[in-house]
Amino acid sequence: MSTHMWIRQIHRWLSMAFTLAVIANIVAMIMQLQAVWIGFLALVPLIPLLATGLYLFALPYVGRRSGVRSEARS
Repeated sequence: MSTHMWIRQIHRWLSMAFTLAVIANIVAMIMQLQAVWIGFLALVPLIPLLATGLYLFALPYVGRRSGVRSEARS
């Protein structure tokens, strides 16, 4: 399996973890719990989610640029 597929799979799992953390945060707010760590819980998957998302966003543009260079050399 290629690196791109691994990063895409990691991104999917991180998005599920982030969704669960946001749901836990909403439940804690509804129950009026004053636990600050629940608020920060969503940041744990959010930071690597941002990194993998930016990588996946840039992937087609980087691939297109390298493809143009290889065609120009031919």
